[in-house]
Amino acid sequence: MSEEKKLVVPCEVYSRVVGYYRPVQHWNIGKKQEFVERNTYEKTLFKNV
Repeated sequence: MSEEKKLVVPCEVYSRVVGYYRPVQHWNIGKKQEFVERNTYEKTLFKNV
C-alpha cells in the first residue's frame, strides 16, 4: 500500500482592527486577546416579521 502525502500549510486569518484589515498574527498582544474574546453572532433572516 502507498501512503498518502498531505500538504499542511498555515492559514493566515485577516480581521479588521482599527479601521483596516490586517493578519491577526501581526496584531499586538492586547488586540489578539480582544479577538479571542469576541462573540460571534449569526444573522437570522425572517420572511414574515
